[in-house]
Amino acid sequence: MTQQTDSTFKAPNDSLANAGLQPNLAERPAAMRFIMLTVLIDMVSIGLIIPVLPSLVGSFTSNPSEQALWYGVVTFAFSLANFFGSPILGALSDRYGRRPILLLGFCGLALNFFATALATQLWMLIAVRLVGGAMQANAAVANAYVADITPAADRAKRFGQLGAMFGIGFILGPVMGGILGGIDLPLPFFVAGSLAMINLLYGYFVLPESLPAAQRRQISWNSANPIASLIQLRNLKGVGALVLVIALSGLAQFVLYTTWVLYTTFKFGWGPSENGWSLFAVGITSALVQGFLLSRLLKVFGASRLATLGLISSALAYLGWGLAPAGWVMYVVIVANILGVTVTASIQSIVSNAADAHSQGQTMGAVASLTSLMAVLGPVIGAPLMGVVSHYSPGDWRVGMPFYFCAVLQIIAMGVASWHFRRERQRLADASLQSTIS
Repeated sequence: MTQQTDSTFKAPNDSLANAGLQPNLAERPAAMRFIMLTVLIDMVSIGLIIPVLPSLVGSFTSNPSEQALWYGVVTFAFSLANFFGSPILGALSDRYGRRPILLLGFCGLALNFFATALATQLWMLIAVRLVGGAMQANAAVANAYVADITPAADRAKRFGQLGAMFGIGFILGPVMGGILGGIDLPLPFFVAGSLAMINLLYGYFVLPESLPAAQRRQISWNSANPIASLIQLRNLKGVGALVLVIALSGLAQFVLYTTWVLYTTFKFGWGPSENGWSLFAVGITSALVQGFLLSRLLKVFGASRLATLGLISSALAYLGWGLAPAGWVMYVVIVANILGVTVTASIQSIVSNAADAHSQGQTMGAVASLTSLMAVLGPVIGAPLMGVVSHYSPGDWRVGMPFYFCAVLQIIAMGVASWHFRRERQRLADASLQSTIS
């Protein structure tokens, strides 16, 4: 990449975007580096709080059952607000560009983290998470940003690179959060808020706009509500039943997020530090697979087959975590679940390719909204499941009930995905035959 190309993308108000022109292929790698760094800082700040948020909630409760219940409520509050906010923010990014919506998200994250650290009562914590969830759509807008600057054929690879940044964020964030939380419980939230402020400044002064003026469109508020956006997502040609796959896989993921720390603390006696290192293992596996192996796996299997194999791998991984007799087995399963890490990037590329250039923000916002809906349901299902089995001894196989539930979800998702991909192949073959006859 030449210096001239890099300097083209260093101005916040990109001249090509202002002229309504699509950035050319030679300039896109520079923009990709910018958004990857943005996502990395974002995910480090989010990862910082994962090992300590359950403990922070526990500081306001008197026993493990109350902790599980209120941790579920706090997580539910953020996800519910994000469910309604994501499609609106996605639609706004289609109208005003990706950059200002990303900046709004960074500002929301910073306020959320600082206010969480200063919360003195549970209701304050819940209120803060509601506001933070409503303002935070960084993942959806970042995915739309990548779609803006990437040809359709390369999107799975680019989404994988973005996923690698998420993974690296989970390498650094949880370990730092566990260490800082061991010093002082609110400290990781202050550090996370500071990182979000750094991202805000970075985005303001460095991050270029990706959506040319000519490709922006007026907001349709009817389609920006979450229910309508999900219906539109389902109606995209080539997507259809994948909406259910995204939902089931997302639900399993958020049940896992809700119960991981509760489960490992109860079963293995892990604290913030041990949980931080386990999430470090998740992050480094994700980063290596999506950053280095994904493009090779896509060449061998293709996006649809890789997604199906990944769902099978994930189902086996959930089963392995639920049956793990010792803490070290959790690490073995994390490393073994290589194909499971590729599911999100594979399906996102299929969905993104089904949308046109004018609606990437709304489409990715709809995916984020669906994910947020599953994040709403995850704590509602996961925390009670953990509570139901918490009276068993740590060595009882039934303690892994939340993970068995996730395995079943992944098996169903695999069946739906296989059926959908077979039907799509048949549809394309019929269309090709009809074209030949015509």
